[in-house]
Amino acid sequence: MMNMKIPVSKLWLYLVLCLTPGLCRAQTEIYPAPVAGDFVMRDFKFQSGEILPELKVHYVILGTPTKDKDGRVMNAVLVLHGTGGSHRQFLREQFAGVLFKESGLLDAEKYFIIIPDNIGHGASSKPSDGLHAKFPHYGYHDMVTAQYRLLTEELGVNHLRLVMGTSMGGMHSWMWGEMYPDFMDALMPLASLPVEISGRNRFFRRMIIDPIRNDPDWQNGEYKTQPVRGLTTAIYTLIMMGSAPLYMQSQAPSKDSADKLFDDSIKARLASTDANDLLYQVDASRDYNPAPGLETIKAPLLAINSADDAVNPPELGIVEREIRCVKNGRFVLLPITQETRGHGTHTLAAIWQNYLAELLMASEKKN
Repeated sequence: MMNMKIPVSKLWLYLVLCLTPGLCRAQTEIYPAPVAGDFVMRDFKFQSGEILPELKVHYVILGTPTKDKDGRVMNAVLVLHGTGGSHRQFLREQFAGVLFKESGLLDAEKYFIIIPDNIGHGASSKPSDGLHAKFPHYGYHDMVTAQYRLLTEELGVNHLRLVMGTSMGGMHSWMWGEMYPDFMDALMPLASLPVEISGRNRFFRRMIIDPIRNDPDWQNGEYKTQPVRGLTTAIYTLIMMGSAPLYMQSQAPSKDSADKLFDDSIKARLASTDANDLLYQVDASRDYNPAPGLETIKAPLLAINSADDAVNPPELGIVEREIRCVKNGRFVLLPITQETRGHGTHTLAAIWQNYLAELLMASEKKN
């Protein structure tokens, strides 16, 4: 187990230096403008054996890489999004405005931050581009492999200061520790479990996948208009997976306000969701199971979950059990507060950034 007991005086100084605005320069900008790019891999072979002639991975970067005398990149940070997300979720005030700003823990003037849109998401290659259900059936291993190739072949990154991710990105973080154990200094999976998708989580996913596939209007993925019945049922499940009772009650304290919030939420989700894309995104977790390889993780790892997360409920005790297999591992369970947002707490950096500070300090000797 990793010892992250940082002396209070040192941690206080670290946080002051990292989090106090204006210590170095005036706050004329929150953080440097992201630069977007596309990496195209030719004849990408998936774990299923399927081959895609061109696989595009879209990404954004902030900052500039720095290297040591041996040419090793020392300041790269890989940030990985969750199911159905994209790089955009990290460029909001609640995440980038907290971490990437001047004097933030991941100040983009000091760090080289890489945020990809994973396969099947955002502006990267996905079923709705035209192949529909003929798109290769990617899994999490394919996604992590593509991330690695983006870093090494496109961006010239041969070492990561930190790998962090939320939800699916958290699961990818566990996988990074096993697939490329010498590539990073530290790992920070948020809102995830280091075991295969099972129990209620698997039920949730079947409650998304099956209604789409069983809707006659899905037409084996070759629909001309969205299969609204199946897609609507799938979205019902998505909303409940990500819900937080305290916050939802505060936003909808009456029957009428709850009905309006429900209707508005469904309408917004339907307008922005493609059935094939969603089906593929949720099904991609089928090959995830880092549990057998946890002992091979070398880098300090700090896993963070929230006690009001319906996807990863704390009463299961899974992370507490499995983290014992990670030599330099630690688990933090955030208590329920008025500020937590269930599964979505993973993107509210202000709630857990003190723990990130501890991880960065504990792994600093690796640099």
